[in-house]
Amino acid sequence: MTRGLVAVTAALALSVTGGAVAGPAFADPRETVKDSTATGYGGAVSTVDPEASAAAIEVLRKGGNAADAAVAAAATLGVTEPYSSGIGGGGYFVFYDAKAGEVGTIDGRERAPAGMPQDAFIDPATGQPFRFTPELVTSGVSVGVPGTPATWERALDRWGTVSLGDALKPAIKVATRGFVVDDTFRQQTLDNKLRFGAFTSTSNLFLPGGDAPAVGSVFQNHELAETYRLLAKEGTSGFYGGPLAAEIAATVQAPPKTAGTQLPVPVGHLTTADLAAYRPLDQAPMHVDYRGLDVYGMAPSSSGGTTAGEALNILDSFNLSGMPTPGALHHYLEASALAFADRGKYVGDPAFGDVPTAALTDPLFGKERACRIDPLQAAAKPVLPGDVSAYDGVCPAGAASAADEKDTENISTTNLTVADKWGNVAEYTLTIEQTGGSGIVVPDRGFLLNNELTDFSTVYNAADPNRIEPGKRPRSSMSPTIILKEGTPFLALGSPGGSTIITTVLQTILNRVDLGMTISEAIAAPRASQRNTAKVTAEPEFIAAYGSQLTPYGHQFTPSGDAFTSAAEIGAATAIEFLPGGGMVAAAEPVRRGGGSAMVLNPSAKG
Repeated sequence: MTRGLVAVTAALALSVTGGAVAGPAFADPRETVKDSTATGYGGAVSTVDPEASAAAIEVLRKGGNAADAAVAAAATLGVTEPYSSGIGGGGYFVFYDAKAGEVGTIDGRERAPAGMPQDAFIDPATGQPFRFTPELVTSGVSVGVPGTPATWERALDRWGTVSLGDALKPAIKVATRGFVVDDTFRQQTLDNKLRFGAFTSTSNLFLPGGDAPAVGSVFQNHELAETYRLLAKEGTSGFYGGPLAAEIAATVQAPPKTAGTQLPVPVGHLTTADLAAYRPLDQAPMHVDYRGLDVYGMAPSSSGGTTAGEALNILDSFNLSGMPTPGALHHYLEASALAFADRGKYVGDPAFGDVPTAALTDPLFGKERACRIDPLQAAAKPVLPGDVSAYDGVCPAGAASAADEKDTENISTTNLTVADKWGNVAEYTLTIEQTGGSGIVVPDRGFLLNNELTDFSTVYNAADPNRIEPGKRPRSSMSPTIILKEGTPFLALGSPGGSTIITTVLQTILNRVDLGMTISEAIAAPRASQRNTAKVTAEPEFIAAYGSQLTPYGHQFTPSGDAFTSAAEIGAATAIEFLPGGGMVAAAEPVRRGGGSAMVLNPSAKG
């Protein structure tokens, strides 16, 4: 979701509790034009929203670094993009520390409550699984322990230079003075009207007067501003303990349903003890070498680093730049299918089972999986996973038994990319899962709770690495990625989009590295996502451009589209490419989600 270009000055901040406020809007001097590409020096940022990008630039201008600016941008997205992100969710933070010359990561994924049973998604009235919608997506049972506030605090402690309170200042300002509602915000509110109307707290905030805020009206969230002020004063102890923690747990266990709703809203299991016990995890990144580039991503519980990394290892066996574009795309689709087969078979939370990350990202395993690609013919889908217990990089390749899985990840989420003048780089993907999360706003606190636990497999299977278990992190596809060239940053990128995140990141790398596009062209290019299914999900523009050329290979296509909205786009990527001489190109979506916002600190080297 992107916001309109006009931000409301403090003078227009009317004294209301929340919701839309009619009135004129005046341009904030920070941002009058939304650009999808910006080139310059001294620091850069790319997000889906100009308010968030401006917040990051403000922090950089005041001497903060990339970690500081990333937290400021993320907090601002919690205001302007509340249906895709916020402190009620979680995510993954990847950081290149220029001084140390190393990439580190933070796993801030939500966790299942300690009291969550294995049959949590089974309707006790019928003995059958709850329907995915409306029961699971609009429920307390889908709410995991949020990890976002802890991620912000850990990122600042580990790499930042400012306090959490200072990093939250731009977001508090935006929440207080408000922002102008655009078409996307109104439409996404309307798409969720039935769900939001099921809860008194949510309808009060996002459906004032029973309708979505009007385009051009001013939306303020004083409740969220007060919650941010609490975090600024008390740190995350004010979120994971005390009155707010008690209110979060009570909201999950007894959602504030409206009297007239017909939605069943299964209750959840999250407690104050679950919140108090939450910790983000410092992790070593996943790493593969692709065409001499060092590609770093997230380790499990995210499947992004292993799946994209494996696909790159597969593609590294082929000279894609020497092929016609349809041939390169054929290899990309086939490599993605193979990697997704292995994702489904092997990847889950490593705290609850052995995840063969070393094998999945081993170049020899990738080379052996590449044996399965026929350069002229697409394989019948689904393809079988590879055998990680026995591989030697030599054809023919072995196979393992198929995994039984169903993709339930929603296409929402958001991503941001930030770099500073010292060479530090932050790549951060965060989410509340579905657009609108669980649909439940914590009363008087101004933020939505996630429905992230729907990423678990619905029916418990002891052999499934993504089975429901207490305290477990559900498997994610978030793929924040930083690429180094000869030891220094070359490219940082990421995207929202559920399981299509992996293919968006993978295809963008293919476009930039192998097909010779600029980073802006690579992001703008039409997308297709092959996740080991009979038909390739593709944007209509991709089908129009390449469908007839790929059909002879045996690929079949289905147009992309969100099950909950009419959106046909795949992902909403952000990226920064690093140029010789210290220059940076920040690139965002030119059209998807209404277009993103790329900014640089200085448009020229002189500054």
